[in-house]
Amino acid sequence: MTMLKPRSAPNPTEPPIEPPPAVQAAATLWLVAVAAGVFETVLAVGDLLSTGTASAGELLSGVGIRLAVFVTAVFLALRLRHGRNWARWTLAVTLGVFGTLSLVMQPVQWLMDGHSVAEAFAGADAMGLMFAGSRVLHVLAVLGAVALMFQPRANAYFRSARLAQGDSARHALGDRDGRA
Repeated sequence: MTMLKPRSAPNPTEPPIEPPPAVQAAATLWLVAVAAGVFETVLAVGDLLSTGTASAGELLSGVGIRLAVFVTAVFLALRLRHGRNWARWTLAVTLGVFGTLSLVMQPVQWLMDGHSVAEAFAGADAMGLMFAGSRVLHVLAVLGAVALMFQPRANAYFRSARLAQGDSARHALGDRDGRA
């Protein structure tokens, strides 16, 4: 009598191949963007506490929303490294487009109101310069991450990951030949 060996399905949470440098760098840049956002939040909360211009409820709700965004961004960046195309598109649309707009709207509006970059630096204190530097790093990290996520080698990685994920799903269902 022949014993059938149980087949072990590949772990669908593991990447099918090592992510290319562009995807690794994009994931790292998303984490840099999160770190910059955390730093900006700490600076803003510190400023609001020192001036007393926000209530505890306003501070908690603002920090809570930002914390949820930061945790989600880290989760998506980790999924990105594992070849999850949905994570790539979620990051690109939500944080790449809408997140970037939220980061640049206020400075752009300030410039459109007739102010200048020189004026901003002339009136800036150490806190303002740290915030501005962090914001520039934040925006550059997001733009760099989005650009890297759609490089040709990254596109090939996400295609191969999608195919491997489909194969592992069919394998887990017991179809050796990949037929549906």
